[in-house]
Amino acid sequence: MGDAERLREAGLRVTAARVAIMRTVRDGDHLDVDAVHQGVRALVGQVSLQAVYDGLHALHAAGLVRKIEPMGSPARYEGRVGDNHHHLVCRRCGMVTDVDCAAGAAPCLDPADAAGYLVEEADVIYWGICPKCRSQRI
Repeated sequence: MGDAERLREAGLRVTAARVAIMRTVRDGDHLDVDAVHQGVRALVGQVSLQAVYDGLHALHAAGLVRKIEPMGSPARYEGRVGDNHHHLVCRRCGMVTDVDCAAGAAPCLDPADAAGYLVEEADVIYWGICPKCRSQRI
């Protein structure tokens, strides 16, 4: 299914900017808003940063992109949605890498006491030093 069809199926209006945002996020690697903005401008020409923020918000609310917010880092966006995967984040360079579920079936982790909640998703961020940073002497 193409991006325009996915937008329509989610009940969103199809615009060149939204299609470009989806493509940029899908083709990128955990991009922040500025990187998405640059990618969209390369695809469709002039588009405001506010339009990109608005588009990302609508796409995230519709479940078409995933937003992750590592502590101390700008929000990042990715096209991998619906599979409840987790992330590795480098403390030095900020690189984000996908990692599949920690163990078992989604939601991957069962809390010791769910306090009556029906747990549907676990959002896990592993923090460490990436291989590139580990190889550099600091």
